[in-house]
Amino acid sequence: MEFKSIAVFCGSKSGNNELFVRDATLLGNLLAEKNILLIYGGGNKGMMGAVANAVLKKDGQVIGIIPELLLGWEQQHTGISELIVVDDMHKRKRLMYEKCDAAIILPGGFGTLDELFEILTWNQLSIHDKPIYLLNTAGFYDSLLVHVEKMVQENFLYNSIQNSFTVVITPDQIFSATP
Repeated sequence: MEFKSIAVFCGSKSGNNELFVRDATLLGNLLAEKNILLIYGGGNKGMMGAVANAVLKKDGQVIGIIPELLLGWEQQHTGISELIVVDDMHKRKRLMYEKCDAAIILPGGFGTLDELFEILTWNQLSIHDKPIYLLNTAGFYDSLLVHVEKMVQENFLYNSIQNSFTVVITPDQIFSATP
């Protein structure tokens, strides 16, 4: 599958494992090399900053979408191709997902999980139908995947996990995986 734009949802912090930032940087490099527009949360620190800066270092294009409330908190990136300021988190998520051909979820906190589950729900409800990739760097999402499997076993999900998202271990697997 060929993508023109990909939304990346990830943390505004870097986490404790250096592999998280390494994979964010590798992903940014791949996006730029493949001439894929990065759409992300607009921040200049943590995982967000790592992926955006990697794209920019290779002369790629980056659109950041940030709620006005988070301009100082996430330290908006002033060097990206375009920064769109929106009113709230919901508009940020909606606009990011509308502008992309696919979404990639990297490690992050509550906001990243919120973004993941909202876009999974949108796909389930046929509001959108875009591929979603979960980058499970260093097993970060292993426990979540066990819980999602429990939701399947207890018959709370309408779609199988395989039909909802694709789990990958390395950034390059995203471009060879078929959702």
